[in-house]
Amino acid sequence: EKPIIKELHLGGGTPTFFSPLQLQRLVNGILAKAEVADEYEFSFEAHPNSTTKAHLQALFEVGFMRISVGVQDFDAQIMRIINRSQSEAEVRQVTQWARDIGYTSINFDLIFGLPLQTPAHIERNMALLQELRPDRLAFYSYAHVPWIKPSQRAYSEADLPKGKAKRHLYELGRTLLEAMGYCEIGLDHFALRSDGLYKALQSGALHRNFMGYTPHYTRLSIGLGVSAISDSWDGYVQNEKKIKVYKKRVAAGEIPFFRGHLLSAEDEQIRQHILNLMCRYETTWAMTKGTDESWYASLHRLEELMRDELVEYAPFQLKVTERGRPFVRNICLAFDARYWRRQPEGQLFSAVV
Repeated sequence: EKPIIKELHLGGGTPTFFSPLQLQRLVNGILAKAEVADEYEFSFEAHPNSTTKAHLQALFEVGFMRISVGVQDFDAQIMRIINRSQSEAEVRQVTQWARDIGYTSINFDLIFGLPLQTPAHIERNMALLQELRPDRLAFYSYAHVPWIKPSQRAYSEADLPKGKAKRHLYELGRTLLEAMGYCEIGLDHFALRSDGLYKALQSGALHRNFMGYTPHYTRLSIGLGVSAISDSWDGYVQNEKKIKVYKKRVAAGEIPFFRGHLLSAEDEQIRQHILNLMCRYETTWAMTKGTDESWYASLHRLEELMRDELVEYAPFQLKVTERGRPFVRNICLAFDARYWRRQPEGQLFSAVV
């Protein structure tokens, strides 16, 4: 029996490094041994510096209707210091080509907290968004991890907005986005009311996986390619992170898993609560004799957030308030039992804010 594909996403940074013909060959090879669901969604990451009209046309012809453009920031100086080469003109061109061809959803990725970034940069970014009008966007916090990304050593932490200054950049961007008609969707995402993400939030169908938010709920996500992560709901596996090792294992007929984790019963319960909070801003539960102590510890960690009116607690129910929505990551962190048991060992991937 052939697998049924409901969502297909080409990501990992820059799939448009490949030629349009190679991308069509890749997608057709996947689809040849699968069936496509009636309501499907194919999307890809479009690097403005390498995406041509031919790329957009080729992928549109094999079913792609949504693109995600890695904008980061529109300021040329900031882009140089973070080693991104695209220009504002290239972002405009890719956006216009996509609309001319018939793409129905365009996403922009923006980052706050970048080196040298000020409120004036955020205001300019939002003015350009008002003009280009993407259907949805991700507004991510910059993560300074030079031990993982050596290119970040081109600047120092002294160049980065921190604490209240960084938080102000987000609040400013959020305020301007809402004034333009964008609605906050869970963690880091915004969408127009006409977009599928907003409709999924309203209907309760919103889901979140390793790629971010999606309007389609699924318990199975298969990652293909170097370092890709697969999710079977009760376990995760990650592919080999080095291309030579990955190719060697695939050529030998092996499944190129690098590492994995099987979820315990506690992991699955925590995962569901975090998913509920990130996608619906509330979660419920039933207390039993076997309720784990870690659950009571999680509720205890939320006491300060309750006093600040970021969350509301009722018997067997927890709700994130309107005021608390920008802090949903902090709220979810209270439930991460493994994190609190580690407290933490070594360097984290990134800070919460």
